[in-house]
Amino acid sequence: MLKSHSFSIIMHHFNLKYLTFYGVAISSVLLLFKVVTAYGESNLKAPPAMKSRYGLVFNEKLPICDQSNVLILNLQQSGIYLNGFLLPASSHTKSSNLSETTSSLTGRLENRQLSLSGKAPRYILCNLQTSQTQAKISHKDNSSIPVNIQIQLTDKEDLRGEINVSGTSKAIGLTAISQKENEQSEQSNSH
Repeated sequence: MLKSHSFSIIMHHFNLKYLTFYGVAISSVLLLFKVVTAYGESNLKAPPAMKSRYGLVFNEKLPICDQSNVLILNLQQSGIYLNGFLLPASSHTKSSNLSETTSSLTGRLENRQLSLSGKAPRYILCNLQTSQTQAKISHKDNSSIPVNIQIQLTDKEDLRGEINVSGTSKAIGLTAISQKENEQSEQSNSH
């Protein structure tokens, strides 16, 4: 009698209604998982990884400067968000104290377009800084100037873009040349 009673309880739990309910629930979850996975694989792409160091060569001199100059753009990337620092090409600044001695730029990388904006001291933009004369920089040369940099990413090594400096009426074209970290350290050691 006990066996037949146990069997009827087990059969009650495996009622066709319950089996149908659990089958539909599990199938729905699996289908939803498959749809979300397919969407993610086709539409969600990680942004391209930027190199961390670019030499910026301007097509003409910046209107606020007396001479043409080359700058180094150091980038730090976290997904689509970017932080950048401008340095004179002759700088020996280590990345650990960049925030103390350079400009500070923030921006985003969207649709293969890099956009950075922030402020940069005039002495960096115009390459007026040397280690011996830094203390002699005038207040005018030390003033921070709003800067906006736009660079279009391509499959080529060198990137093209433009820089807008506050107080000027036109954008200046630029070429961003990818640099390796060891190239900069070799240049520093040769001086």
